[in-house]
Amino acid sequence: MRIAWYGKHFGEEPPLVGELSYEQKECGAGTIFFSDCNLHCVFCQNYQISQEKLGKEYSVFELAQIMLKLQSQGALNIDLVTPTLWWRFLKEAILLARDLGLDIPVIWNSNAYEGLRIIREMDGLVDIYLPDFKYMDDTLAIKYSNAPGYSLLAEKAIKEMFLQVGKLQIENGIAKKGLIVRHLVIPGNVDNSIAVLKKIAAIDKNIHLSLMNQYYPVYESYRFNEINRRLTEDEISTVETRRMELGLENGWVQEADAGDVFLPDFRKENPFDK
Repeated sequence: MRIAWYGKHFGEEPPLVGELSYEQKECGAGTIFFSDCNLHCVFCQNYQISQEKLGKEYSVFELAQIMLKLQSQGALNIDLVTPTLWWRFLKEAILLARDLGLDIPVIWNSNAYEGLRIIREMDGLVDIYLPDFKYMDDTLAIKYSNAPGYSLLAEKAIKEMFLQVGKLQIENGIAKKGLIVRHLVIPGNVDNSIAVLKKIAAIDKNIHLSLMNQYYPVYESYRFNEINRRLTEDEISTVETRRMELGLENGWVQEADAGDVFLPDFRKENPFDK
């Protein structure tokens, strides 16, 4: 497997990282960022690893050791970011790590563009699914991410994830099991966001939704004028209003200036150091 970075990360949803501050460097998610991706998003904030494929190769045994190291450092979970392409090796690594003493939740942090076979292979190995439901408009999925058929594939994957782990379970402020669905609002495409929220509500209104306003025009977003900008306050407000009207009450909404915070540089020893 090719891994770009691993360590304790504090930029995920609150119950995945704990309530302590970044400066205290306690708790946090035990995050492992994998290189390469089955999507090719022109606005990808992690393009250095998803498209340029920065990183180093690791064996199954080495990955299992990384998981145990993160656990020993106090990480609340093992957060596998962009895992889809490596699922066969990840299955082996999780099983090995558990045999060696891994007992914290495993998170599958994906783009939801993955077949049912992959999700079913991970049944019983993944405790928390964290998919990003990007599109209901497949024209946009092709245009911005080279992902034909995205909407149906993602819907089926998320339904299977929800079937496996159910509603998010939180104990003492820490997520233990369940589903969180993310959605990144894209400039000029509010209708797509509303369609995604409607689909999530149709699956189950109790799903925890993480509505992300962190969009920032990076990588190849300059090729498309309509997305070569930040979100407007009106766009953020419109999507948030529809979320409330649809009854999606569980979850989190990012602050409007989140894009200033969530721009990692994977050429650094710690990509999230300012």
